[in-house]
Amino acid sequence: MKQALLEINNLCVDYVSPNGIARAVNNVSLTIAPGETLGIAGESGCGKSTLAFAIARLHKAPGLIPEGEILYNGKDVLKMSDKELRDFRWNDVSVVFQSAMNSLNPVITIGEQLTDVILAHKKVTLKEAKDKAVELLAIVGLPGDRLQSFPHQLSGGMRQRVVIAIALALEPKLIIMDEPTTALDVVVEREILNELYDLKEKFGFSILFISHDLSLMGEIADRIGVMYAGNLIEIGDAKTVFSKPSHPYTKGLISSFPTIHGPKERLYGIPGDPVNLLRLPTGCNFNPRCSDCMDICKKDEPQLLNLTADYQAACHKL
Repeated sequence: MKQALLEINNLCVDYVSPNGIARAVNNVSLTIAPGETLGIAGESGCGKSTLAFAIARLHKAPGLIPEGEILYNGKDVLKMSDKELRDFRWNDVSVVFQSAMNSLNPVITIGEQLTDVILAHKKVTLKEAKDKAVELLAIVGLPGDRLQSFPHQLSGGMRQRVVIAIALALEPKLIIMDEPTTALDVVVEREILNELYDLKEKFGFSILFISHDLSLMGEIADRIGVMYAGNLIEIGDAKTVFSKPSHPYTKGLISSFPTIHGPKERLYGIPGDPVNLLRLPTGCNFNPRCSDCMDICKKDEPQLLNLTADYQAACHKL
């Protein structure tokens, strides 16, 4: 069995507010193997992006990490010095942020933004950096003359490709993609995903793919983890999560998406609203919205159980 590229153990992330402390990530543990794509799914506010920011140590006050460890190739990211962090980010782990189309600087060219990343981390000449930038654009399917373009001169899909090119600039071993296809139409979304799959096969990096769209995640992920109210409530291989989900919340997410093939089926949404992290219910966080809720669900918080060697879920009905 391959040694884990990334190993997260009992990670907690809190947001401190005048009204109290909201735990956005609660005792999350997971691993990502070399070359693996792990998907993290869940509704808005479940802790997906907070987890991503914590891995790259990009969180800022009022976000705090009171507990846990994040091991990259055995080294704890939470104990890295500023210099070690600078070397770690983008060299080892890069991030494609949510709404990536709008994360480019609007007042400087694409070429400047690509070369800045390369020059900041590599001892190369400006010409070598520009040559590398042209090569990166070619990798994501854009012509080299787009280096002279400003972000507003590119379409949404082209800007998305530029952001992916920046993430690939230093050939990291892990790329964190936070809702990378948000605001793109389905045709461009498919092109981006196909391109991402080809790049993964070519360069062999791992991906942490974050999305609220489980149907999209099934196209690219090897394993899927589902989060709710900061907790990891189910994790396993993608096919099993789709065909035989164990947690009622995962079942609700899957049943809310239509199937393209086969007979039409009635869609069922998840009733209610996500919980307020400052006023969590007693017992299982999902019990106010769960149709299978039992008395024990209102008293005791369920723990992740090993259903098989590589599949876990947290529910009292299991």
